[in-house]
Amino acid sequence: MNIPIILLPILLSSLSFAAFGQSDQGIQAPNVVAISEKLVTSGQPTPESLANLSKHGFQAVIYLAPPSVPDAVANEPEIVRSQGLEFVNIPIQWSKPTEADFQSFVVAMKRFQGQKTLVHCQANMRASAMTFLYRVIAVRENPTRAYEAVLKVWTPKNQWKNLMNTQLQKAKIPFEVK
Repeated sequence: MNIPIILLPILLSSLSFAAFGQSDQGIQAPNVVAISEKLVTSGQPTPESLANLSKHGFQAVIYLAPPSVPDAVANEPEIVRSQGLEFVNIPIQWSKPTEADFQSFVVAMKRFQGQKTLVHCQANMRASAMTFLYRVIAVRENPTRAYEAVLKVWTPKNQWKNLMNTQLQKAKIPFEVK
């Protein structure tokens, strides 16, 4: 298998943090983290897991990677929508996450408020970071507590750490991603 050199650090770091496995939410994917009964984050679910989301009570999926990434499920939107679920793709570039990406995520999360939602990317790095920011800035959850979900998956660095800290500062949240 030829893995683009730019993806190797992402792949290696995701493998070192959590095994690929079944969660109590019925999702087979890397790094599944249940935030609440209504919100779950994960890496890329298998096609079979995507096809069974409605059986586990999910009503919406927010996918935070470009659909062209190597392990994307090509027909994910169709698999999800065929169950009557909502699907949103916000194609966040790994190397350049932006405030506009976060704002798009906030709009999607508010749209699905009260619905059981899966937020995923490839390894639950984008998803955990954006979900943390949403929980802290839009919902006003305790940042220390919300950050625990991120740390179950990874420790943000570089562009992700910068984005998170910039958004926290703009929202006047006294918390720093270190």
